[in-house]
Amino acid sequence: MVDETVRDIIPSWEEICRGDTTDVYFPRTMDILRKLGRDRLPLVMEGYVKRFPAGYGYAVLAGMDEMLALLAGRGVTVRAMPEGTIFFPGEPVFSVEGPYGEFCEMETAMLGLLCQASGIATKAARLKTAGGDRPLMSFGARRMHPALSTLIDRNAFIGGADSVSAVRSARYLGEPPSGTMPHALVLAVGDTVEAMRAFDETVEAGVPRVCLVDTLQDEKFEALRVAEALGSRLAAVRLDTPASRRGDFRWILQELRWELDLRGFSHVRLYVSGGLDEPDLEALRDVVDGFGVGTCLSNAPTIDFALDIVEIEGAPFAKRGKCSGVKETLHCPACGARRVVPAGVATAACPCGAGPMTPLLSVALRDGVLQAPPRPFREIRAAVLAQVDKIQSGSERKA
Repeated sequence: MVDETVRDIIPSWEEICRGDTTDVYFPRTMDILRKLGRDRLPLVMEGYVKRFPAGYGYAVLAGMDEMLALLAGRGVTVRAMPEGTIFFPGEPVFSVEGPYGEFCEMETAMLGLLCQASGIATKAARLKTAGGDRPLMSFGARRMHPALSTLIDRNAFIGGADSVSAVRSARYLGEPPSGTMPHALVLAVGDTVEAMRAFDETVEAGVPRVCLVDTLQDEKFEALRVAEALGSRLAAVRLDTPASRRGDFRWILQELRWELDLRGFSHVRLYVSGGLDEPDLEALRDVVDGFGVGTCLSNAPTIDFALDIVEIEGAPFAKRGKCSGVKETLHCPACGARRVVPAGVATAACPCGAGPMTPLLSVALRDGVLQAPPRPFREIRAAVLAQVDKIQSGSERKA
């Protein structure tokens, strides 16, 4: 019999919405404000990021759809950038307006939803850029608690990953899962070729035949043996070579490509995995056909959102170090310039002369009612990649 305390380690959505996962000072704050008769104090709070992880020039907003679901049914109005929007430090990304008692105890969950999801989506976008046009597969489910597997893969996908390996994640996304074979299969069968033959005879025909070739012998000779055994049915080989055996990994891949091509197996693609990060993808993208990335996605640096009061009872008011008053983030569709201005100020003309800049925040939740359903995952992903392309080309920049 399993101890119920083990099963109880993951809070339910109902418990999160009830405020059970909040920091203790928020319930205490509400007790005090209720005693003072100020628990319905009308105010506005803004969410933004002061600084990004080292080396990051932009971030991808993710988790906003979950945050809106968390606040749905409460008497608040949320203005926000849409899920998948690229943003920069210091820009208001969303605001929450309403009686403080409606959402005070939700702050911990709101920030947690955004910080981790945005971190994973941003890392995926950076990895996709580093890998160029090579497919990027999310193998991150095994590196975190299984309760987080779909969260990891969902945000990796919208950030730019082409596919995910976990079964539930793929089902949630409406995408086919991607994966090859584990080392365990080769070890259990006792030979790479025999393991691949068993795979070929058992797994449904629509699944590409991709063989892991680093388990028992030299990758080159294992790949050639498998290619000769399966011929045109072999789609690719994957190298997950341990760091202690890699030596010059790039040369191993070049050598393997040469030998396969020389023997008429140019159709066999090369996939790599195993502790890869952005520099590895940049260094190998011209000699491989795809990447499997796990730990650096699941363990991506969080994007540290802050949520600050900027207005109370209609008057600008903020703590030291913060700019008071509700704000707007403006964007020029023509040149990509951006500005932060006080809300309600007439839309500013862009210095480029193309015309007025457009607001990036819009009402997503009005008095607790969602204004639009979440967009499809592939649509969000396409929007993220289009924005990142503009940044990389230099046509998108911050004023």
